[in-house]
Amino acid sequence: MSEYVESLTLDKDLFRNGELLATTLNLVVPCYNEEEVLPETSTRLFALLDRLIKAGEVSDESRIVFVDDGSRDHTWSIIEALHATNARYGGIKLSRNRGHQNALLAGLLTVQGDVIVSLDADLQDDVEAIPRMLAQYRLGAEIVFGVRHKRDTDTFFKRFTARNYYKLLGTFGVDIQPGHADFRLMSRKTVEALRQFQEVNLFLRGIIPLLGFKTAVVEYERAPRFAGESKYPLGKMLAFAFDGITSFSAVPLQWSTRIGALLAFGSLCFGAWAAFARLFTDLTVPGWASTVIPMYFLGGIQLLFLGVIGGYISKTYAETKQRPRFIIERTL
Repeated sequence: MSEYVESLTLDKDLFRNGELLATTLNLVVPCYNEEEVLPETSTRLFALLDRLIKAGEVSDESRIVFVDDGSRDHTWSIIEALHATNARYGGIKLSRNRGHQNALLAGLLTVQGDVIVSLDADLQDDVEAIPRMLAQYRLGAEIVFGVRHKRDTDTFFKRFTARNYYKLLGTFGVDIQPGHADFRLMSRKTVEALRQFQEVNLFLRGIIPLLGFKTAVVEYERAPRFAGESKYPLGKMLAFAFDGITSFSAVPLQWSTRIGALLAFGSLCFGAWAAFARLFTDLTVPGWASTVIPMYFLGGIQLLFLGVIGGYISKTYAETKQRPRFIIERTL
């Protein structure tokens, strides 16, 4: 906690003529096939926003914006119905599925407002942590990370892999907040700074700390998913984890060089021993093991690091094409 803001001073920009200005808050919620949970999510978020507006903590121009990431179910129809019911609900429809990170970025870079809070639609992020985030913002924090205090709702496998993944990223030199996903508050200043990052391979959990600015942490209890199925099965989680490493660290490439040099040295030593044994001893026994095992081992290592190198090359290829990260089909 010492690396984050612990005692912040009130930001003078939040005042005019000695009076606290009403902050315009926009909630950005990426959605992909969330028809089962969206009615409950919209109800809870509306109740929270309405309470904050009545308390004078945010302005009545604040909104809830759902980003439909090319859903194949009735997600967009529900968003349209919500908007027709109350203009406080907004919607952004992407032309096709672009993935959670791109959908989130589309919302962040499109909506207006002084403060933007991003959260998932599955209600695992505690919406009651948002007022505490706003309190930290008023104390001067430009970015407030929502950090999971416990992961009791996750399986043992997910808790174990997540904890060690954050440690691995730290070992690789990636600046990331442990226990944080994409539940965060960002000020207008930090969103505009984020707009300058043009990379196609998005890993926002690693990009946001690069922005700098004053930060704070708000802890919350992670709830079980309210309804529907997780949009991050094991395959997607592994791909996302690989993106997080290769987007911010060249250490795997350095490891491939070092391990390659170590294996080459070991092979030379093995060759020298084989020559010595053949010329000066009778210890050599004809067989295939001494040939086949090293061959398969070295071949596996080579293929492994060719895959690592290929991952970096594919990212470079995607970046050089400079294709749009998302295309907005419609907004409400």
